[in-house]
Amino acid sequence: MTVFTLTPGPDTLHGAFSPERPPILRLRPGDTVEAATPDAAWGMEAPHLDGTPRRKHPMPEAEEQQGHALIGPIWIEGAKPGMTLVVHIEDVTPGDFGFTFAGGFPHRIHAALDMIEGEPEKLIWQLDAERLIGVNQFGQQVRLRPFLGVMGMPPPEPGFHYTDPPRVWGGNLDCRDLVAGTRLYLPIPVEGALFSFGDGHAAQGHGEVSVMAIECPMARVRLRFDLIDDMPLSAPRAWTPTSWLTFGFHENLEQAVYQALDGMVNLMVSQYGLASRRQALALASAVVDLHITQIANPTMGVHAALPHDFLLNSAPQTIP
Repeated sequence: MTVFTLTPGPDTLHGAFSPERPPILRLRPGDTVEAATPDAAWGMEAPHLDGTPRRKHPMPEAEEQQGHALIGPIWIEGAKPGMTLVVHIEDVTPGDFGFTFAGGFPHRIHAALDMIEGEPEKLIWQLDAERLIGVNQFGQQVRLRPFLGVMGMPPPEPGFHYTDPPRVWGGNLDCRDLVAGTRLYLPIPVEGALFSFGDGHAAQGHGEVSVMAIECPMARVRLRFDLIDDMPLSAPRAWTPTSWLTFGFHENLEQAVYQALDGMVNLMVSQYGLASRRQALALASAVVDLHITQIANPTMGVHAALPHDFLLNSAPQTIP
């Protein structure tokens, strides 16, 4: 299998999903991509505390294409709608800086907490990727748990699509559990998949409650791709080192809960041979955790988590 290396630049970066965007790379199932990524805001250096502009990668002129800075799209040979793309997240190593802002701009979270007026609070982080520790300008230290906020494919409809909302084909999932060692399963919407990734997060709590994580560039991302033609999905799911995850997305958080729970019930029936969806739901009530993935985006996210060892008298399932 082949390993391809990509670097961020005008030929590899884009800021909107589109099924009409030409791929920057074609690979086969089993191939791997390694890349560095800028932070989501196209930065080439940390934001300045005094508010002066920082150096950035050139952004598209059209406003509808000025979303997250993403590497891609990548064409996977043989990928077709109705199949499932498997993204093996093998390495996610953060760069040396990160930042988190809170307040100072319109957002429903800031409005609810009366934080729209005035200047934003800025935390600028120095990141130690070896020790997985971040330190901000106040000397506050946090543990790092790096992951990519955006991994996904474009909607099948023509035109440009904003990168902000998570969708059933992936995108801005902002799930803190998609760390190295995880497999992400996505239903494929278009021929070739046209997969893109970016939006490095050095650390984030469930919820992304200030509208931002510790946003950061990634020094090294390593992803391997496979295809499955007998796992029909209507929403993402993931296998992490500790749990299965299923996802729900909706402007109404309660509806996102029901979508994530529906996906988990289906997974429990299919992966563990349970007798019915009702039996799965009853068992889920004892062993499944619901997490608010993020409330930062207009389309909010919930994920359900099923520990691999939830059945004490059952052998671990084979990972598809």
